[in-house]
Amino acid sequence: MDILSAGWDLMIAHPPCTRLANSGVSWLQRRNLWNEMTDGANFFKTLMDAPIDHIAIENPIPHKYALQIIGKKYDQIIQPWMFGDPESKATCLWLKNLPKLDPTNILPKPAKGYWNNQTPSGQNKLGPSADRAHNRSRTYPGIALAMADQWVKYLLEGGE
Repeated sequence: MDILSAGWDLMIAHPPCTRLANSGVSWLQRRNLWNEMTDGANFFKTLMDAPIDHIAIENPIPHKYALQIIGKKYDQIIQPWMFGDPESKATCLWLKNLPKLDPTNILPKPAKGYWNNQTPSGQNKLGPSADRAHNRSRTYPGIALAMADQWVKYLLEGGE
């Protein structure tokens, strides 16, 4: 938080999604996680409102409670398979003064009917473990490369 006003040109943020993602909304009531959700959404909003001209924030599809606090729906949903990684993981981007990402290498759905990170039922293969959240939060290389290539080019060409 101390460096948000340090005069940055661009911020690409990946804030924790643990209590904001739609996939975990059922736990809010069951475990009384409302305060954690509120804190997470407020942190997200602080990043979005940072005094930085160009901002991209990445997170999974949020639930309605988080969106009410964040105050803005995402600008784009992307998938790893749109950028050459044979996996499926809907990823939302909130953009400020940045263009949407253009897919760089759209892969066809595998003949087996599901992506590498899925089981035949479409569920993620990662079971419970101490580092599951860390492993699931990794940015796919194709998406990271597209962000770097496309947004740096946009900024170097005078993108406003």
